[in-house]
Amino acid sequence: MEKKLTAAGVDAAPAPAESPHDVALWPAALLLLALAGVSLLVSERSAVGPRWLVPAALVVLVIPLGLAHSAGAHRLARGIGMAATAIVTAATVSSAVLLVVGLQNERRTADRLLADAALIWIANVLTFALWYWEVDGGGPASRPFVATADADFLFPQMAPETFGDRRWAPRLVDYLFLAFTASTAFSPTDTMPLTGRAKLMMMAQALVSLIALAVIASRAINML
Repeated sequence: MEKKLTAAGVDAAPAPAESPHDVALWPAALLLLALAGVSLLVSERSAVGPRWLVPAALVVLVIPLGLAHSAGAHRLARGIGMAATAIVTAATVSSAVLLVVGLQNERRTADRLLADAALIWIANVLTFALWYWEVDGGGPASRPFVATADADFLFPQMAPETFGDRRWAPRLVDYLFLAFTASTAFSPTDTMPLTGRAKLMMMAQALVSLIALAVIASRAINML
């Protein structure tokens, strides 16, 4: 029996938009490689351990991630993807903490602090875009078959009063836009978090973004 979203009075079980094998993995792989590049650009004072450690781990994980996806082992692929995202999350949060500590470090120039703050802000957006993509509706392989009532985020295309497209499923670019707006507006814009874990993730992302932007603002004021 199909599930109903009674509050909206509309059928909440969308017809599958794509099979698990049709889910494109290369956008997520590109985001992981972009995060590896950002990690290489952050200064040693804003990184825990050598700068090459996180990029090397991400590059190593991208290979089995692609193999698992190609073999149809979607649970394994999701586990590897979440492990890679957890690594960059730990690195981003640690860099944000070290960035605040670096404000008291006179040996670090203002330009270097500003550059690190900008890089951490970018890493924060990319990292949480991956988290949203991995978590929403049980992950990319399960999401096309999940009822709207069981999703973690409500996109405009899922609302019956707008498009009401029962075959639409969010892609990574939709989560990237969600993460970008959450880091700039510090609140939901067109996409609403529905579950507790979605709200907690958005709170964590906003906090890291606030730290990075606060450092940029404080250095800009000091240079006036």
